[in-house]
Amino acid sequence: MDTIENRTFDELRVGDSASLTRTLTRKDIALFAVMSGDVNPAHVDDEYARSDMFHKVIAHGMWSGALVSTVLGTLLPGPGTIYLGQSLRFLKPIGLGDSVTVTLTVTRLEPDKRRVALDCAVTNQDGQRVVAGTADVIAPAEKVARPRVALPEVSLRAPGTHYRALLAAAGAAPRVTTAVVHPVDAASLRGALDAAAHGLVEPVLVGPVARIRQAAAAAGAGLDGVRLVDVPHSQAAAEAAVALARAGEVQALMQGALSSRELLRAVLERERGLRTGRRISHVYAADVPACPRPLLITDAAINIRPTLEHKRDIVQNAVDLAQALGIAAPRVAILSALETVYAKLPSTIEAAALCKMAERGQIGGALVDGPMAFDLAVADEAAAGRGFTSPVAGRADILVVPDLEAGDMLARQLAYLADAQVAGIVLGARVPIVLAGRGDGPLARLASCALAALLARRALVAAAAPSVAQGTEQGPAQGTVQ
Repeated sequence: MDTIENRTFDELRVGDSASLTRTLTRKDIALFAVMSGDVNPAHVDDEYARSDMFHKVIAHGMWSGALVSTVLGTLLPGPGTIYLGQSLRFLKPIGLGDSVTVTLTVTRLEPDKRRVALDCAVTNQDGQRVVAGTADVIAPAEKVARPRVALPEVSLRAPGTHYRALLAAAGAAPRVTTAVVHPVDAASLRGALDAAAHGLVEPVLVGPVARIRQAAAAAGAGLDGVRLVDVPHSQAAAEAAVALARAGEVQALMQGALSSRELLRAVLERERGLRTGRRISHVYAADVPACPRPLLITDAAINIRPTLEHKRDIVQNAVDLAQALGIAAPRVAILSALETVYAKLPSTIEAAALCKMAERGQIGGALVDGPMAFDLAVADEAAAGRGFTSPVAGRADILVVPDLEAGDMLARQLAYLADAQVAGIVLGARVPIVLAGRGDGPLARLASCALAALLARRALVAAAAPSVAQGTEQGPAQGTVQ
């Protein structure tokens, strides 16, 4: 076993030395920023810091000093050393990718206090001295030899990376006119105005105008240039917003301070609603830091126990969304507890049927496979370890859950245990509908608007083209929406 052993004061001699070599990486800089809270853009933002010189400044201050401390604590004198102070001068820059060698040499010993003075020299891969200085310590009196502690593996994640790319893609095209339904509280109104500020939507605020203005005052927001549609209450707001969508005046709806049930009741009204040949369904776009791509999870919010016929529409709705996001042939995993068809587990039978439907063209534009356990769908190593071969395994873009309960639990587990953010949208109606979750943060709300914007733009482009797949007649609203 690897051990670290000190040199007691009595073992030290002037001229004794020890060295350590390390290479500076971006991870080193990021770890320091996380530990210290130093997010000076000159240190951590490449776009701001156009020259590596900015990174080199932070390298001098934290990295060289930390390496000196590492040599003192583990090599010379080693465990039991008491650090009194150091003085370092930075002679040349240290750049990303530079390998430096830290060498400490004993220059003075003071027996009465066991104090040791050491020369500190840091040289780069070219042999140039980049840091020089001194360190003062109290050397240990007793011999110590201990196993080297295994440090935890640190994984650096940047939450919201996929969402920021999504916002950039959605913001590059013209805004989508969006009816914001009953935005009479500060949170829902601010979400709509933030989306407008990011160039995603052109909001039309539908609700009691007096209450909307009160909400704007509470949010510290102005409404200059924003269209307002005055109606007396939330039900009227939902009906008016749906009417605007039917008339082609708006291309998307966004939930304000009313229940999802109330909004969807107006959407699904048979004569004056926004029904299509498809069953409506909900998709969560999950930004999971540990996953290299966004995950679309469906249906976790509307259809409680969807039939096979419903699931066909649920899958096609999600495929259309993935294509609007730029995924030409999304990989769809039909999830279950098993990866083989088992008569006592209906979700496996429905998964197999959906695969055959995709093979026969009843689901278009995607690679569909299942039944498949969650780990096989998202992790290559899990599939390889179990000998599971599939073009979808380990690379799924869309996860189709067996029912609402499974989907809701999956989405919440990702949010609370995997630091994921989840943005939701309702599909299958004439226009996309943004539903705001209770715990949605600002970035998730913006991402939901970006999803709606991309879908609405795709629909405008394809307005004259025939539908890719004709679904079943829309049945009564089923399930609950969170």
